Amino acid sequence: MATLHCPNHYTQHQNPIKSQAKHSIETIIRCKETGDLWVDNKKQSSIKKEEKKKLRILIAGGGIGGLVLALAAKKREGLFSVEVFERDLSSVRGEGRHRGPIQLLSSAMEVVEAIDEEVLRRVVEEGCVTGDRINGLADGISGEWFAKFDLLSPAVKRGLPVTQVICRMALQDILLNALGPNIVTNNSKVVDFVQDSQKVTVILEDGQRHEGDILVGADGIWSEVRSKLFGKQDAKYSNYTCYSGLTNFVPPYIDYIGYRVFLGLNQYFVASDVGKGKMQWYAFHKESPFNPDDPLTGKKEKLIGLFGSWCRDVVTLISKTQEDMILQRDIYDRDMIYSWGIGRVTLLGDAAHPMQPNLGQGGCMAIEDCYQLILELDKVAKSGHDFSTSNEITSALKRYEKKRMIRVSTVHTVSRMASKMLSSYQPYIAFGPITLFHLPRIKILHPAIHIARAILHFCLPKFMTWLLTGPGLGQKKEEDQNSSYNLVLKRTKRTS
Repeated sequence: MATLHCPNHYTQHQNPIKSQAKHSIETIIRCKETGDLWVDNKKQSSIKKEEKKKLRILIAGGGIGGLVLALAAKKREGLFSVEVFERDLSSVRGEGRHRGPIQLLSSAMEVVEAIDEEVLRRVVEEGCVTGDRINGLADGISGEWFAKFDLLSPAVKRGLPVTQVICRMALQDILLNALGPNIVTNNSKVVDFVQDSQKVTVILEDGQRHEGDILVGADGIWSEVRSKLFGKQDAKYSNYTCYSGLTNFVPPYIDYIGYRVFLGLNQYFVASDVGKGKMQWYAFHKESPFNPDDPLTGKKEKLIGLFGSWCRDVVTLISKTQEDMILQRDIYDRDMIYSWGIGRVTLLGDAAHPMQPNLGQGGCMAIEDCYQLILELDKVAKSGHDFSTSNEITSALKRYEKKRMIRVSTVHTVSRMASKMLSSYQPYIAFGPITLFHLPRIKILHPAIHIARAILHFCLPKFMTWLLTGPGLGQKKEEDQNSSYNLVLKRTKRTS
């Protein structure tokens, strides 16, 4: 999804992380005003105990992908030792309390459940279910539905958790608590690595070095690990910027609409319930990249100018949002690459395949990557071979790439196509500067609209089912649905 806001509702967590300066047990405190993470040290001596030989996983990046992979490794007790190096946990990739929520489709929820059922339970409690309501595409001017998609039936049929959104920072806190102490090292940016036939060594910004058997770059679209693997390459500007806003507003349609994309020419608008009496929206507009010298205020006035003639639901959300709660970020992605690593080093998530947010699938794809990767590494860890000399690590990383490539490349391609399609929406025939009496007011539906509707009606359900059901982790049979389904649908029955 696009850059979004999160409610400020965080308090103290007894969630130990490791500071680069001191190896000590610490308490994370989330500031209610700024959303920043602060660390309260409880100085304790820590002596690293000798462990039996485990596969050592080093992870660059403490975003959602890096933390989910670390948790998956931790839950396989006795097989892995794992360390996560993050530049700044408090900012969650530098955007503080303004980054989130993340949409978790049933496919990603299934992965979380497979890794740690208690974490899934906490995610459900903290998040907001949107998959049990109407979701789809609507005309920006009239507000009428153009196409709807069903997020509920495919999940229920297969016994999967239902799609929901959760504040990115809340999810981060849940994962950090589940990981416990001495796994995540804050204030530790990976800037380089060296590898040989026996090990890989990461080099941090302060010069410290850490050795492992595998390095996973989970450090986002501006990944240092990717740059070191394949050389620096510029990300591609999509020609669209995104204005995002969070408002304390409960619209009258909240009980039956979860997520709507309003379509227009060279612009589109997305609105979603995010729970706790708040609505999240983001407005995409075709324009030049953001100039740091541009004024930071006036965004609301600009958006009213851009969307003021659109339907009431769009205008109301913008009007109800305070100026200081409207943010802007430009949308970038990268071309798909078909090799994500070399030797003992690989990539996952946005580091491997950054994609535009039109499908809300960046986080979901990263979570799916984690599970496939840990399945392949699990085979290596159980093989009993010497990790320093075996070729099994390289083979496992290549298997991971191969098994993820078709699904990820498909979603990446569709995301780019969706961006062009969403912003090319023009439902009526344009007559140009005709001045005859009454003709400028005549609206004739474009014939292509009927074709587009028919194609979406046929293709969209199939694509959404494929997207929702994920890579397939041995889905439950219909008669064994109750745990996931009931867990996620603890809410008032809705009508649609």
